[in-house]
Amino acid sequence: MRRDFYFPCFLACLSIVHWSHSALVRNSTSSQVSTRPRHGLGVKGQVLHRSKRGWVWNQFFVIEEYTGPDPVLVGRLHTDLDSGGGKIRYILSGEGAGTIFVIDEKTGNIHATKTLDREERAEYTLMAQAVDRLTNKPLEPPSEFIVKVQDINDNPPEFLTGPHHATVPEMSNVGTSVIQVTATDADDPSYGNSARLVYSILEGQPYFSVEPQTGIIRTALPNMDREAREEYLVVIQAKDMGGHMGGLSGTTKVTITLTDVNDNPPKFPQSVYQMSISEAAAVGTIVGHVKAKDPDIGENGMVSYRIIDGDGQDFFEITTDSQTQEGVIKLKKGLDFETKKFYSLKVEAANIYFDPRFVSRGPFKDTATIKISVEDADEPPVFSNSIYFMEVNESAPAGTTVGQVHAMDHDLGRSPIRYSIEPHYLDRAFTINAQNGIIKTAEPLDRELTEWQNISVIATEVNSQLQTSRAQVAIKIQDINDNAPEFAKPYEVDMCENAKTGKLIQTIHAVDKDESANGPRMTFSISPNPNFTITQSTGHTADIKVHRGAMSRRKQEVYLLPVVISDGGVPVMSSTNTLTIRVCSCSADGSVQSCNAEPLTLPAGLSTGALIAILTCIIILLVIVVLFVTLRHQKKEPLIVFEEEDVRENIISYDDEGGGEEDTEAFDIATLQNPDGLNGFLPRKDIKPELQYMPRQGFCTAPNSVDVDDFIKARLQETDCDPTAPPYDSIQIYGYEGRDSVAGSLSSLESATTDSDLDYDYLNSWGPRFKRLAELYGSKETCEES
Repeated sequence: MRRDFYFPCFLACLSIVHWSHSALVRNSTSSQVSTRPRHGLGVKGQVLHRSKRGWVWNQFFVIEEYTGPDPVLVGRLHTDLDSGGGKIRYILSGEGAGTIFVIDEKTGNIHATKTLDREERAEYTLMAQAVDRLTNKPLEPPSEFIVKVQDINDNPPEFLTGPHHATVPEMSNVGTSVIQVTATDADDPSYGNSARLVYSILEGQPYFSVEPQTGIIRTALPNMDREAREEYLVVIQAKDMGGHMGGLSGTTKVTITLTDVNDNPPKFPQSVYQMSISEAAAVGTIVGHVKAKDPDIGENGMVSYRIIDGDGQDFFEITTDSQTQEGVIKLKKGLDFETKKFYSLKVEAANIYFDPRFVSRGPFKDTATIKISVEDADEPPVFSNSIYFMEVNESAPAGTTVGQVHAMDHDLGRSPIRYSIEPHYLDRAFTINAQNGIIKTAEPLDRELTEWQNISVIATEVNSQLQTSRAQVAIKIQDINDNAPEFAKPYEVDMCENAKTGKLIQTIHAVDKDESANGPRMTFSISPNPNFTITQSTGHTADIKVHRGAMSRRKQEVYLLPVVISDGGVPVMSSTNTLTIRVCSCSADGSVQSCNAEPLTLPAGLSTGALIAILTCIIILLVIVVLFVTLRHQKKEPLIVFEEEDVRENIISYDDEGGGEEDTEAFDIATLQNPDGLNGFLPRKDIKPELQYMPRQGFCTAPNSVDVDDFIKARLQETDCDPTAPPYDSIQIYGYEGRDSVAGSLSSLESATTDSDLDYDYLNSWGPRFKRLAELYGSKETCEES
């Protein structure tokens, strides 16, 4: 109501000012002197001349947003040449002339016909001129003047942007700047207080405040906690007229969010945690999770965990889950329920990042105790050793004890153990007692075949067949002196028949499959021999030498020398080995020329020339054979001809015609007497039947006087019952035509003499080629004539 009261008063004051100004203009105009010159006396009789201005007025003003019933008088134009009487006409031109501004042609009064808005246009430039009404000649030169639109407070302040969002750290000091908001006013800032703005806060106290002149929002309370309240809504008002009564205002909203700082330490929700894990759990198994709560967010809420004390530090470890910020407790080392059943850990949770401003609040960490109990699990039995080493002598009798393995169930039940050997062990040279684990030999062993035997023993709980464990047993076969030494390889020696006494023929080497402990030195010997001697050289070698020289090949070509080799073991083992010595012919320098016996057995009279003659004859015979074979190939005749004739190509032609159906001389009636056909068996004709068919009684060969029809029927029945009869599709020859058929004769030989409905006269028109056919099958008359 106050605004409705003051605004008319304000308009009334402006109108008074305007009318006062217009009266002043009129008075000054009416008091103007004429533009014509006047003469007066000056100093020392001089005449002074003073010229008058043709147009005089001040700048015109018009108030905006005037809504009165009559047009607003802007001002009045007047010239000193206007003496009244209506002889002068005033003309107005320029911006808005005739539309917004109109002029009275007689009086020169200018009125505004429309409501003006300074915010749209602040001033108008017009041109005024006075002309003679009768002659329309200008009395004064045109004069330009400006009409300014005077501002009123008709535009409220506006916030061009918004709503606004701002952030400020929690726990900020009082007066911390948050954001600045700015409003604009379309009114004239140079005239009055219409555009002078003042900011105030309507909503958001007592947490925030705003500076009245700048619009800067600041914190108003200390220790604002994000964990208690994170977001605030602040409403800011901008009011013109310097904030006084009657001013216009505008508002905007600002949402202020408190950002997090690390002002809260992590805290375990409980001081003691209870967990459990089975003793059979594998390393790396997760035991449990713990989490220290931190109200802060982001990096301020990140927590790291570590074990700082406890008897389980060697068996457990803790890691941090970066996603959930939990402490994950894992098994670090295998557990044994029978050894230790409970463990205790002291875990610390601490912030990774901290703010020095809040160090005074205390350490940003917390601790908790974790008690872990170990649960008993049904574990497999455990061997006293993971690998067993045993020994046994070779050739030990079956059933000899080798050793014993032992396994035990450490569970509370203490299940009995059953022992067995891995089924994959195929040699089966050992057995094991299922109750006590004693291993024995199952057969004699041979160290020279296998020095080590490896077996796998299985221990199984009797109460739980699934609980098994394995242990490796390595058995070494102890050596005994059970192998005699022998030659390292078979020896065959060539010696010259003219070898001298003491000549070294061969150095022989011996080997013993037993270990050196059972035969450290070997002894070589031969029976007394007039031709050779043996000398021991080292523990494993001996030299064979000539005892008597000048041996004759013709007398003896090969000598078999037995060598006895004995070892030094207990008991002593020996073997006899044979050395083969061939006597050869040698040259004077001792090189072997020949060791073969053929040259010695050739006849004395067979010379080299005879041998060449024999070879020449053999070569000539071979040449003859080759030439003979070549000639036979040129003639393309095989040496031996084997021609296979196809029976189907052996066609035999006869020149006699035969006697027809009555001629029975050309075939044997016995072909109709087929004694085959029993049980429906029909063998092939090209193979000999396995069973010979014996004619049955009652089916004898009929005499020639018997009726052939009855004979054929009898033979037909006999053939149907004969298993050795020929197939059904074979051709049978019968010498009997049979009786007349009820269907008549099928022959066409007599068709020419019988009546026929066919007409073959058209054959006469077919030309000479069908003349013979026309004569044979022509009309009846033609046939008779012919």
